[in-house]
Amino acid sequence: MRDRLKLILFPAVIFVFVLFALMLGVYFYNSMPIFHREGLDIYLKNIWNAAEEAEKEYYGILAAIWGSIYTSLVALIIALPLATAYSIFVVDYSPKKLKNILIILSDVMAGLPTIIYGIWGVFVLAPLLRRYIMQPLHDHFSFIPFFSYPPLSGFSYFSAGVLLGIMVTPFASAIIREAYQMIPFTYREAAYSLGTTRLEATKILLGYIRPAIYSGTILAFGRAVGETAAVSLIIGNTFNLTLALFAPGYTISSLIANQFGNAFIYSYMTSALFAAGLALFIIGLAVNILGIHMLRRWERNVKL
Repeated sequence: MRDRLKLILFPAVIFVFVLFALMLGVYFYNSMPIFHREGLDIYLKNIWNAAEEAEKEYYGILAAIWGSIYTSLVALIIALPLATAYSIFVVDYSPKKLKNILIILSDVMAGLPTIIYGIWGVFVLAPLLRRYIMQPLHDHFSFIPFFSYPPLSGFSYFSAGVLLGIMVTPFASAIIREAYQMIPFTYREAAYSLGTTRLEATKILLGYIRPAIYSGTILAFGRAVGETAAVSLIIGNTFNLTLALFAPGYTISSLIANQFGNAFIYSYMTSALFAAGLALFIIGLAVNILGIHMLRRWERNVKL
């Protein structure tokens, strides 16, 4: 019976693998013209020169790669403590009647269409950040490179990172919460039997699920680095390569979303955007594989 079930399910596995390979092949194939013309400069230069004459076209997406990584790191700095604190509160401190409500609320936030976050970010989050955080920091600490750029509109790496942090917090929280709930009850009893306070016991238990926290963080990073709609609305969409948090920028996904509509006019822009998509594909794949590997390894250790 088991062998028969494997035989029935195997075509679905093959289909998913073939679909994945075809997607990767499409990106490679459509990226070849720009690779033949510019080589790895497409990933090492910060230039976007679209011209009607093919000889004058030149593309480099380094600023977009930097923007994707930079905003995702800002998001993780915000999301990791929020997700961890939320998970601990839900499991250990929230009343039973409130616990299910908080879990459902977190799951609903994780499943909301990202465009909703984007619109909220444009009309609410960015103005608030500019007025109460970005402008004061620039006024008093502009000598620090991170705060040196004047926040003219509020659309910046910082705003995009904060919005991404809010968006991925429910996603990371779900992973951390599940891991925290899986801790054997005997471990909790052992911690309290040593005379630890509730806070000290929580610290001990968090140390036990540290790999799961890392994997949740990495998977949240993979989610953040590929976000498109919300980031496109709030990041400013400018080719900047800077550490200044309040400067507008680009991410790979926002670059593709903004430029693909008119890419057919130019000889090499479509290929350049496919090369950008290929970079995002590889980054996201590597990050997610690493996160899933760490999570599975921790789960095996828990079962042992």
